[in-house]
Amino acid sequence: MNQLGLPFSLDSKMLLDNFVGKKNQQILDFISQLSTQKAPSVVYVYGGKSSGRTHLLQGCAFAALKEKLEVTYIDFNQDLPDGVMDNLESLDWVCLDNVNCLNENQQQELFDLYNRSVQTQVKLIMSGDALPTELNLLKDLKTRLSLATIFHLESLDDDSKKEVIQSKMKNRNIAIENKVYDYLFKYYSRNLTDLLKAIDCLDEASLQQKNNITIPLIKQVLSI
Repeated sequence: MNQLGLPFSLDSKMLLDNFVGKKNQQILDFISQLSTQKAPSVVYVYGGKSSGRTHLLQGCAFAALKEKLEVTYIDFNQDLPDGVMDNLESLDWVCLDNVNCLNENQQQELFDLYNRSVQTQVKLIMSGDALPTELNLLKDLKTRLSLATIFHLESLDDDSKKEVIQSKMKNRNIAIENKVYDYLFKYYSRNLTDLLKAIDCLDEASLQQKNNITIPLIKQVLSI
């Protein structure tokens, strides 16, 4: 995988196969079709915090790797060197996460990349936290992004969040009772990112104490 020497690693659990949300099936179907097309394509997906933007883009990267394609994933929510988007149009898939975090130089680089990409077969998949017209970006770049195929990611309900966590726990051969989830949602957080971090802490504590993840353990570890 071409990562241009950047300190990125993909989460092997972020696959398109386990991307949840029934209303998100449309974008999954569209991305599936992209792999059979030779023409360039630009896709922009947006959604709020914990809507699954990173999961989707990393899932795209894994799908491209499975097809033995040249792909890169870049998260602009991290510090990056200048020129990070140079020559990316030569790849098959380019996944750019959190373009709402682009600095001014990076905005110009993305504008240039967009213009170069139309002469190639690259699949340019980008994510942000709002519609292109609502982002604090250069006017010309917002215009370019507005020409992309745009999808809005569904905000997950509690059942879908449980499904995400249960999938993660299933990979660890750990079963958690529904009342544990209900307690976390009520007294800790409904934010999926917060919940996943809490589950990791609870999993570690349960292994140390050789106990299951229970409500008493939650109270002890998370102080709630």
